[in-house]
Amino acid sequence: MRSTRSPFSPWVAAVTVGVAVGLAVPHAQAPQGPLPLEPNRERGTSVTPAYEGWFTNPDGTFTMLLGYMNRNSKQTFDIPVGPNNKIEPGLPDQGQPTHFETGRQWGVVGVRVPKDFGTKKVTWTIIANGETQAIPFGLNNPYNIAPMKEIGMGNEPPIFAFAQGQRAQGPPSSFSASYTGAVNAPVAVTLAVNDPKGLGQEAAPAGAPPAAGPAARRGPASVATVSFHKYRGPGTVTFDKARIPVLKQGETVTANATFSAPGEYWLRVQGNDESGEGGGGFQCCWTNAYVKVTIQ
Repeated sequence: MRSTRSPFSPWVAAVTVGVAVGLAVPHAQAPQGPLPLEPNRERGTSVTPAYEGWFTNPDGTFTMLLGYMNRNSKQTFDIPVGPNNKIEPGLPDQGQPTHFETGRQWGVVGVRVPKDFGTKKVTWTIIANGETQAIPFGLNNPYNIAPMKEIGMGNEPPIFAFAQGQRAQGPPSSFSASYTGAVNAPVAVTLAVNDPKGLGQEAAPAGAPPAAGPAARRGPASVATVSFHKYRGPGTVTFDKARIPVLKQGETVTANATFSAPGEYWLRVQGNDESGEGGGGFQCCWTNAYVKVTIQ
């Protein structure tokens, strides 16, 4: 198996998918606005795009960070890029997922727009179960976020160091690792995890009061939790360990992914620290990394 770092195809007018690791710290953070209210059903309802917010890249361009909400509790979707899954303007394929898991998925794709984007909009359209959800996104000041550093506490996203790949931290960019494998033969995805400025990285000293909030749910020695997800691909992907707690700084974790059909797959590896899913509403601090797997 080998690893490479692969850039994504550019968007028209210099708009590309991805995110730079560094960024200018914005003036304020705001949580994601409310999604349409309706009770979740097991099957038969929609998938809604979600806007996490935008931030400034070191070169003056901007990145809009997007997630989604699959309102079906037991129905996942594989929706190829095209009329039912497109981001406009520009090329319909801007790196968005084609596999949609159940529930809320945070910050899975970043859409980079040029310095002069101004008041223009980007629209992500998803059609699932015959329901069209088309949400426009723009550089609105209330959605200015700092995904690489939480302003109040100074928290930062976990850092991934892939055994056969690259370092990753924060929102997704290009591929952090690439692998090859065969149908029904496990492919090991291995990475070391550090949380540079987490909220509960080390075990509490003797006699210290018990932890509260999210840290208490994983124990005081937890550094982060790493989860593994199918992002794109023609077949089913199963993981022997879909969610792994990281109990100490620099710990190495491995998930074996098994693929049901040949073709090219993207996996998404997510790391959450004590701030939890979506950073507890502050859009920091979690890491999403892409891994490419080619199955013969």
